[in-house]
Amino acid sequence: MLYLNIKDETSKLRAVVLGIAKNSGPVPKPEDAYDPKSLEHILAGTYPKEEDMIKEMEAFVKVFKKHGVEVFRPEVIEDCNQIFSRDIAFVIDNKMIKANILPHREEEFEAILHVLDRIEPENILYPPDEVHIEGGDVMPWNEYIFIGTYTGKDYPDYITARTNWEGVEYIKKMFPKRKVKSFELRKCIVNPKENALHLDCCFQPVGKDMAILHKNGFLVEEEYEWLVNYFGKENIFEITADEMYQMCSNVFSISPNVVVSERNFTRLNTWLREQGFIVEEIPYAEVSKQGGLLRCSTLPLIRE
Repeated sequence: MLYLNIKDETSKLRAVVLGIAKNSGPVPKPEDAYDPKSLEHILAGTYPKEEDMIKEMEAFVKVFKKHGVEVFRPEVIEDCNQIFSRDIAFVIDNKMIKANILPHREEEFEAILHVLDRIEPENILYPPDEVHIEGGDVMPWNEYIFIGTYTGKDYPDYITARTNWEGVEYIKKMFPKRKVKSFELRKCIVNPKENALHLDCCFQPVGKDMAILHKNGFLVEEEYEWLVNYFGKENIFEITADEMYQMCSNVFSISPNVVVSERNFTRLNTWLREQGFIVEEIPYAEVSKQGGLLRCSTLPLIRE
């Protein structure tokens, strides 16, 4: 059996589901793009090649194995993009919550049945249909659960709005002992530099008390300021609009002192090392062309 345990974003990782790039299908048509960054690369003819993304994800596997992490992969579905396993489910404490994702991505959840079979059925939660929530918007952190959301009346018009108010309320109900703090995110269908697809596209804790942050990803300045006050200005690495576009906040922590980062994030990686982190640099720039990076492609199951 797998005994799920996720209390935060950075404790020592023991088991994870990493997405898979094999048989990810042809280049999507522009009208089928999930997010503005994918659309940009579809239109420019620079959409990533499958073999390049497979190589990048294998580099991630090597880092996990080096640090003694058990890695599960989804079963391969023909012509299906299964890279971003954070979108299909997420774990808080000892519960796995199935994400209510874009309807034509349901089969991605079925591709991890070999993992689900090792979890006690009562520890897998299936939210009702009106609850929209994805793992990229959900971050357990100490006594809190941070959640990115968008509650504007035009929510249905945005394919980039993935977690609604009902999603926030559902997490409050399921985890009454935690404080749930939600953040309104900036959404834009056409300009990837103005779109925070998920909370982890503009914010992520690292270590025990530090964070990566991008101010313009937040619609409400007071909510951004709350995070600055919570972590302390001296413990925050503020990224630019271009760095947010490159997905600089979407790194992944294997432990409080080990961070996996994209090798081109020179400014961030230098800062992390200055703070005493071990930075495992890997190539992931091709995967990032689809609007997600390292955290997006992981579904952590067990942290110590």
